[in-house]
Amino acid sequence: MDTQSNAALSNLGALDAAHHLHPFSDMKKLNAVGTRIIERAEGSYIFDNHGKRYLDGFAGLWCVNIGYGRKEIADAVYRQMNELPYYNTFFGTTTPPAVLLAQKITSHAGAKMNRVFFTGSGSEANDTWFRMARVYWAALGKPTKKTIIARKNGYHGSTVAGASLGGMKWMHEQGDLPIPGVVHIGQPFWYGEGGDLSPAEFGLKVARELEEKIDELGEDNVAAFVAEPIQGAGGVIVPPETYWPEIARICKARNILLVSDEVICGFGRTGHWFGYQHFGVEPDLAPIAKGLSSGYLPIGGVMVSDRVGDVLVNEVGDFNHGFTYSGHPVCAAAALENLRIIEDEKLVERVHDDIGPYLAAGLKSLEDHPIVGDTQCVGLMGAVQLAEDKATRLRFEDKEKAGVMVRNHCLENGLVLRATGDRMLFSPPLIITRAEVDQMVETTRKGLDHALKELKG
Repeated sequence: MDTQSNAALSNLGALDAAHHLHPFSDMKKLNAVGTRIIERAEGSYIFDNHGKRYLDGFAGLWCVNIGYGRKEIADAVYRQMNELPYYNTFFGTTTPPAVLLAQKITSHAGAKMNRVFFTGSGSEANDTWFRMARVYWAALGKPTKKTIIARKNGYHGSTVAGASLGGMKWMHEQGDLPIPGVVHIGQPFWYGEGGDLSPAEFGLKVARELEEKIDELGEDNVAAFVAEPIQGAGGVIVPPETYWPEIARICKARNILLVSDEVICGFGRTGHWFGYQHFGVEPDLAPIAKGLSSGYLPIGGVMVSDRVGDVLVNEVGDFNHGFTYSGHPVCAAAALENLRIIEDEKLVERVHDDIGPYLAAGLKSLEDHPIVGDTQCVGLMGAVQLAEDKATRLRFEDKEKAGVMVRNHCLENGLVLRATGDRMLFSPPLIITRAEVDQMVETTRKGLDHALKELKG
């Protein structure tokens, strides 16, 4: 490495502040405290430029399912780079990795899900099905079926369509969102919004808001309903067991497309290949990304059911949509090797039968803590809900402060977690060991002790 490069590496913090705009960041505040620079990673751990080790309890951004440092991925990428570093899938062409990846994905998706449209990210995937759903209905002679119903506090990316589909008001405040044709109904968050209803009663009540909204808008004006099987960025909110069967019933009865956003839940995170399989429903469209390549290279897509795919192929003609990097051969090669590892190491089965229940038990053990009101966990996707009064489900007035206290204390002690308000979120690599889960739970308990001392004196 030359002298200039060495000088740049020694001054990365200043260079970052001067030249790099971070996602979802207050840059003035970030530049005042400085960024954390991550230099390397191995297994379930990341290391900063000072050599400090952190257990990555969040798998990057929900995505590093096979863990860090898998040489098999690097080798697959190197081979593909030498063979064909890039070609597009426009103009009647394709590449072997794109074809093989589409086949591999659908082999795990269920009998009615047999096609994939590739994108570069989960946000692009949500933009893609958004257009696809409208094109589908127009091809069937129903051009007024355009409106998409989504959920408050849902997350579907940060592109214009993705952020509009998401139900986070603080995102809508920037950029004059949502765009026309997107409306929102309630979320199935029993702990925070269930009141005196049982979880089962609340699940049905919130699901039936979909039917009420369809009646309000008119069935001939509604194209689709989209939701994450388990809300991710919204707080790892696991819906009551009554929720998804009722949603599926309504979509079928009212002739609207059901879209399951699998960007986070897909590829083993829930102990099934896809989150919709955990809840026993069959969507018409399903955006994917993250665990598709375990984050090693950017790639996403939309899984398309035969119901929609047959119309696109036989009735639409040109679907005027796509990206320069749709089905990028190197990214597809990385994803293929990632899925081979998940299959060969039986990681989905491991999450379902072993390490997922072990994490659930570990989080459950935290419910004896004075400021823990509830825990939820499906597979390796869990949450710890903070509460000021456990008996009444009373939450702290300053929810953000409570969650940040726990998160920051855990970070100082070598554990990366995410705080969404007063919910602590867990999404570790699928290869995490029981000892590492124990470390994660123990460090979280210490973070809770710290917050208890600060919040209640």
